[in-house]
Amino acid sequence: LVANLATVAARCGKRVILIDADLGGANLHTCLGVRAGERVSLSDYLEDRVLELDKVAIETPVAGLRLILGALGHTGKAETTAEQRSALLRAVRKLPADLVIFDLAAGTDRSTIDFFLEADEGFVVTTPEPTAIENAYAFLRAAFYRKLSHELAESTARDVIRLSMDQRNERGIRTPSEIDRIDKLEGERFRRVIESFKPHLVVNQVRDSEEVKMGFSIRSVCKKYFGIDVDYAGYICFDDNVWRSVKQRQPLVLAYPSSDGALYIRRIVKKLLGT
Repeated sequence: LVANLATVAARCGKRVILIDADLGGANLHTCLGVRAGERVSLSDYLEDRVLELDKVAIETPVAGLRLILGALGHTGKAETTAEQRSALLRAVRKLPADLVIFDLAAGTDRSTIDFFLEADEGFVVTTPEPTAIENAYAFLRAAFYRKLSHELAESTARDVIRLSMDQRNERGIRTPSEIDRIDKLEGERFRRVIESFKPHLVVNQVRDSEEVKMGFSIRSVCKKYFGIDVDYAGYICFDDNVWRSVKQRQPLVLAYPSSDGALYIRRIVKKLLGT
């Protein structure tokens, strides 16, 4: 999905740099038809073997799209330190690009959540299966609490947030949105943090109308229990052409531009770019 989003954006005339930040399972190069070989990767930058991030970005077959490879096999480790993440984000802001897209690993490890929270726009991708929906909800919850803990580090509300995360707490705090019951003075500050957390949601591999509704259900749950507004950015229908395009090492939007999946991807990019 990320490879296709980046391809469409580049073909719209944007200078795009795609960063494979899935350090434990990098494979974007395969989706884009790039032979990785012994090329430099994100690990080389994180471990100071390459000093300028722009020098790590390599050309792809798509005009206007460059790729920063993730760690490949033995070349790096899957975890990063807080210092490495901060340095990387500072460097990203200086890249000569209109759009920088991070492809993050699945899960709720600290690196993934920190990169997600630092992005100007954060997208969570799920599929309609119950296990995937549970994981998407768990990720949104973890990211939300991490943002609150960071933004309210010096606040008396931090203990309240910690209590609200413990479903067995004895103070009756079921969600952080009940903070006004404990500390009225911090209520307004708390609400500002909530309003600044507006993740986007994409449901992939949708097969029928009931599965389309999954996105609205997740949005409703997040609003009810956390008070956060999740933007349901769209869905992508199940399309057999996807696996065919991967085997061909081409983005779907290039290999099968008239497919249903390619159509829905272009719609999401159009919304993202505001065109």
